[in-house]
Amino acid sequence: MRIRFDIAYDGTHFRGWARQPGLRTAQGSLEDALARVLGGDPRLVVAGRTDAGVHASGQVAHLDLDDAQAERLLESSGRGGEADPVARLAARVRGVLGAYADVTVRSTARAPEGFDARFSAVWRRYEYRLADGVSGYDPLERLRTTTVRGSLDVERMDAAARSLIGLHDFAAYCKPRDEATTIRTLLDFDWHRDAGGILVAHVRADAFCHSMVRALVGACAAVGGGRLGVDDVAAIRDAGRRVPEVTVLAARGLTLTEVGYPADDLLAARADQTRARREAD
Repeated sequence: MRIRFDIAYDGTHFRGWARQPGLRTAQGSLEDALARVLGGDPRLVVAGRTDAGVHASGQVAHLDLDDAQAERLLESSGRGGEADPVARLAARVRGVLGAYADVTVRSTARAPEGFDARFSAVWRRYEYRLADGVSGYDPLERLRTTTVRGSLDVERMDAAARSLIGLHDFAAYCKPRDEATTIRTLLDFDWHRDAGGILVAHVRADAFCHSMVRALVGACAAVGGGRLGVDDVAAIRDAGRRVPEVTVLAARGLTLTEVGYPADDLLAARADQTRARREAD
């Protein structure tokens, strides 16, 4: 039995998503809670591994239950006023995590045939929040918003962001990893100010390489502050070299908000296609 998990977490006190010995992580906290509910040694497969300090409101994962775990889950059918034990699993995990946990399971459902949280995904969407001299500093927003000095020009930032859209090699905006491709399709990238004046970026791509979003928003912040021209961000991308003017901004401003999947009848084919591409890379 494969189960889909929709997950949210405040990444402030996590050392990222992935389980690491001796460190507190979102995956480790969830798997420890699942072990108490289901027994065994549950291992979640996630749509996108977030770095230390990065948040998520729309993370997706799946879990394959062994026979003993499936039997234990199904035995709970009918308890708690809800007949579907798979749907009830989310509430049971939340009960273990506690009322004010910094990670939660929003929902659980039996995964469609062919669903793979990681390889079936067709895109990921992130939001980045940035406070400047126009918006001012709000201490209630400090855990999910990065603050910079001075005032930034949102129109210049938006123009720079839109110039980066498309299929390109983003090596200049990624931390290098051995034998890992930096070619990505950036589907959307824009900036606006919300009702409180906070600068908000929405970034969507088929996938992201390490630190890519925070480097992209750092480049746009340099444009908004006048340290780079609007056209410079695409020129830096095309040159393929990291430059000191582009700062990788803090993790606190970044949230994974949504993961996109194809129709159910295309899930397996998408997973096979993604695996083949990753192996070729």
